[in-house]
Amino acid sequence: MNPLFAFDDATCRALAEAHGTPCFVYSKAVAEASFRALRAVLPPRVRLAYAVKANPHPSLLRGFAELGASFDCASIGELERMAALDLPPGRTFFAGPGKREAELAKALAMGVRVQAEGWEDLARLEALAAGEVAVNLRVHPAFDLDEGNRIIGGTGPSAFGVDEEDVPALLARASALRHVRIRGLHVFAASNQRDAAKLLAIHGAVLDLAKRLHEAHGLALEQIDLGGGLGIAYAPEEAPLDLARFGQGLSDLLAMHPWFAGELILEPGRFLAGPCGVYLARVVRIKESRGVRFAILEGGINHLIRPLLTDQAFPVMAVGKGGGDLPYTLAGPLCTSLDRLGDVRLPELAPGDLLALGRTGAYGLNEGMTHFLSHPVPPEVWVP
Repeated sequence: MNPLFAFDDATCRALAEAHGTPCFVYSKAVAEASFRALRAVLPPRVRLAYAVKANPHPSLLRGFAELGASFDCASIGELERMAALDLPPGRTFFAGPGKREAELAKALAMGVRVQAEGWEDLARLEALAAGEVAVNLRVHPAFDLDEGNRIIGGTGPSAFGVDEEDVPALLARASALRHVRIRGLHVFAASNQRDAAKLLAIHGAVLDLAKRLHEAHGLALEQIDLGGGLGIAYAPEEAPLDLARFGQGLSDLLAMHPWFAGELILEPGRFLAGPCGVYLARVVRIKESRGVRFAILEGGINHLIRPLLTDQAFPVMAVGKGGGDLPYTLAGPLCTSLDRLGDVRLPELAPGDLLALGRTGAYGLNEGMTHFLSHPVPPEVWVP
C-alpha cells in the first residue's frame, strides 16, 4: 500500500460508498502506530504532548490519551476537550499569544501548565492564583530558524513569546511575584522539518539558551519545551524523518547538558495525526481554460485550506485508476479563484471519479473555511 495513504483503493471505494462524499476518513491503527513509533525512540525524559490544533477530534484525543500522551492546547475550546477526557493535572499545556482571563482561570482550575507568552500572562496568573503556580516562559529566539513555510515567522518581529534579548528584564520583574514561578522554557522553532540533523541543531540551540539563562539568572528549570516541528512527507520523493537518529540525538543532547535534570517536552501534531487521514471527494466537472485543465471537486478550501496557505498539495490518487500522467489543477466549488487544492498529475479524469487526498489527518477539516458559502460539513469517519 502507498505509505502516503492510510487506506488502499478498495477501502477508499467502500468508505465512499458507505458514507458518501466528500468525507474525511481516519485510521485509528495508523495514528496509534505513529505515536508508538515516536515514543519508542525517545529517551525516558522526553514527554510527548500532542498538539491538539492539528486535529482535535475526540476519538483521536481519546486514543492518544490511552497511550499516555500529554496535550498541547491553545484555546479554551481545546481545554474543554481535555476536561472531557478527565486527565490528571500535569498532562496538559496551555499556549497561545492572546490568553484571556477566563481561559487562564480555566487552566488553573484544571491543573494545566501554562506557557506564559509575556508579562500579561504572568500578571493575570498572579491575580488569579491562590497558591504557588509553576509556569513555562515562551521565548522568541534570536538564532536563525530553518523554516520551509512561514508558519512560525522566523527571527523577525513576532506575536509569540518574549524576545530573547528581553528575557533578563522580564525575569527580574517576575522575581517580585508572590505566586507565579517560572520553572520552564518554551521555544517553538521549527515547522514540518524532516531533517533530523536540522531539528537537533535547533533543539541544541534551545538547550544552550536555557543553560545561559540558568547560569546567568539562577533560573531553576523543571521543563524545557522544544515545541513541535517534526515533519512528514507529502510526496513520494520526500524522505521521512529519521526517527532513530532523532531519538539518539536527543539522548546525546541531554548527556551534553548534565546541569539540566528535568524533562524535555515535544509537541508533535502533524507527525502523529497527519498520516492517519484521507479526504475522499468526487470530480464534479472537468474544464479546460486557456491551456489549463481543471478538475473541479465537491470540496475545496472549505475543507482543506493548507494547500492555499503553504503552496503544497496533499498527495492525491485517482481511486481505481492506474496509469496516466496528465496535469490537473484541483479546484473546489467555492465562488473564489482562491479555491485551489494544488497542481497535480493524475490519470485522465471524468465526472464522478473518486479522488483520495492523503496525509489529511492533520490540518484538514478543522483548519478549513468550513462555513464559507454554507456547504454541508463533511462527515469524519473513524476506522479501527
